[in-house]
Amino acid sequence: TLVARDGMTLADLPEGARVGTSSIRRQAQLLAVRPDLCVESIRGNVPTRVRKVMDGQYDATLLAAAGLVRLGMDDVISEWLALDVMLPAPGQGALAIQCRADDAATIAHLKPLHDAAAAAAVTAERHFLYALGGGCSAPIAAHATVDNGVVELVARVGAHDGSKLIEVRGRAADPVALAQRLADDALAAGAQALLADVPA
Repeated sequence: TLVARDGMTLADLPEGARVGTSSIRRQAQLLAVRPDLCVESIRGNVPTRVRKVMDGQYDATLLAAAGLVRLGMDDVISEWLALDVMLPAPGQGALAIQCRADDAATIAHLKPLHDAAAAAAVTAERHFLYALGGGCSAPIAAHATVDNGVVELVARVGAHDGSKLIEVRGRAADPVALAQRLADDALAAGAQALLADVPA
């Protein structure tokens, strides 16, 4: 989501507007659609980042909607960015509970909480990241949905300066096979060079 001064949307931001983000993934996608913006690093927790925008240190920032909603700060959201503009990090928003593999009693209690569709979606997203050798700071984005047992995955790898954005998409029943196929497609389109060019 976009949090901007005076409720500006992404289209409203003037040329050269200062947008704070510490995410190379968000930076790559933002600059792909608005190369005229000035992306600068921003630090601090969610309330601190919002305050920096409202105080005029930045014109806007990009934040996960889930964090703003959880903190009861969704009223500061200027724009909910569409997926064709900004895909999330692989696995973003997923919750998991871990227990010992041999703890049958705990597993039995947790079984009703398991969401097979969410697990398949997260598996596809995370395997795409894994297949590209990416980590949490890589400019790799992915979003999967599941409908009637079929996983649909859309994923991107971007140049940190937004000059190139590779997007791959597909559908399949097997989330791992789908993610691997799309990762191979992204590599064939030049993803490795984009990932190697990320500033340290």
